[in-house]
Amino acid sequence: MYDMKSLAKIKKLEESAPNAFEAFFAFDKAAMAPGTVPAKYKELAAVAVALTTQCSYCLQVHAGRAREAGAGDAELAEIAAVAATIRAGGAITHATHLF
Repeated sequence: MYDMKSLAKIKKLEESAPNAFEAFFAFDKAAMAPGTVPAKYKELAAVAVALTTQCSYCLQVHAGRAREAGAGDAELAEIAAVAATIRAGGAITHATHLF
């Protein structure tokens, strides 16, 4: 099911709901633009989110962009550990509802 070629079908979504997708793309562009937080940090954050949401498309896109922004293997490995601990921490803290 996962195939980067499927992203070409986003155009069909955009054609079918132009207002919503225009707003989404504008929001995405604004959120990911360099600002107070540099582009590399935003892309590393996006990698962490992609790992926790397990979106293979986002992971491939944002890992590539993080590398283009200067992130190396060590930074990607550390951000993977951050994502893992946050995801595990969510399970631990939610486990308190068991008692």
